[in-house]
Amino acid sequence: MTQGPGEVVVTGVGLALPGADTPDALLRRTACPVTGPAAEPFDTAARIGRRGHRYKDRATRLALCAALDALRNARLIPSDGEEVTVPGDTVGVVASSNLGNLDTACLTAAAIAERSAVDLSPMSLPNASSNVIASWVAIRHGLRGPNLMLCNGATSGLDAVHWGATLVAAGRVRRAVVIGVETHNAVVEDLLGRPADELLDGAAALVVEGARWAEARGARATAALGPYERRAGLGGCVEALLPGGAAPGVWFTPERYAEGPAGADGPAAVPPRSVPRYDVTSAVGRASGALGVLQCAAAIGWLARAEAGTDAETGAGPEAGPDAGAGSGTAFGAGPGAAPGPVPVPASRQALITSGDDTADAVAGLLLRPTPDRCHPHPPRAPLSAMECSR
Repeated sequence: MTQGPGEVVVTGVGLALPGADTPDALLRRTACPVTGPAAEPFDTAARIGRRGHRYKDRATRLALCAALDALRNARLIPSDGEEVTVPGDTVGVVASSNLGNLDTACLTAAAIAERSAVDLSPMSLPNASSNVIASWVAIRHGLRGPNLMLCNGATSGLDAVHWGATLVAAGRVRRAVVIGVETHNAVVEDLLGRPADELLDGAAALVVEGARWAEARGARATAALGPYERRAGLGGCVEALLPGGAAPGVWFTPERYAEGPAGADGPAAVPPRSVPRYDVTSAVGRASGALGVLQCAAAIGWLARAEAGTDAETGAGPEAGPDAGAGSGTAFGAGPGAAPGPVPVPASRQALITSGDDTADAVAGLLLRPTPDRCHPHPPRAPLSAMECSR
């Protein structure tokens, strides 16, 4: 699906991550990963309190924190409340997590197999539901629009952003909260065969909204959603999003993307090496179903910097060799030996976001663009859909 300019925009961003509480902070951590002791785990009680959350799993609590932050950032919830200030049936929820409540599901199944269902706690059993994260966000804030939970592998986060935008474009809702969340625990570590410090324990959330509804309530958009593609391989996905070999201003690569030899993927299969690359997982850990939402949050930080005339700190330039910066999360665009600092504003101010596994025939891509008011002072209004909600 291709969104028209300004048709669907991002009006809120929320993060529940250790050491990064804004899109710009996430971008900085991605550009220059912090060395030394790991940051303390995100304290969910500091944002949403402890009351009523004792029996909710870690992934649900992280999602609630990110969603609350995004809704407040979008000015849909006052700073001292939790109920939305718009009709609840105009807001939907789309959540993405591949492993969020895996521990609850596995421990519940083990308890039944070893003993019986009688031994299960009625307070913890709801956490075994596959849609528990999306449901609790909706219940907490009174969001009565469509409620979706995606568990779609490496592309799940970007797929969730796409489906949130689709709900808005189809007129099912005026706005949707899109959440990506993962956490680590003994069950997840055992399944993935990786230690906890390599895995994400956090969440990100976006509010995607029809541009005309955002304008009507005086909300400021931070990015406009461009086209989305899902293809069998990375090269085909990039070519579909950027026909004719057009270069984006920045590329948020798939998780731990390894740059191949020049020309290995064919002509114009991936952006030229002069385009800065970012891998957000170098800063927050392997993100699975949360990756696409985290990438969008970091891309919004990049768009804000591009608007201000600066980019992320840089180190090696494209002349530094075929492997310079590959998969490291470091942006590169300056000449060899250049000191970190501002770089010229890129010719293109659109961010290319890709996630997925090129070997598993599943790659999703999305373009994020500057907000419509930066491109067109008076964007044309799209005709109302016959299905559009009445409020």
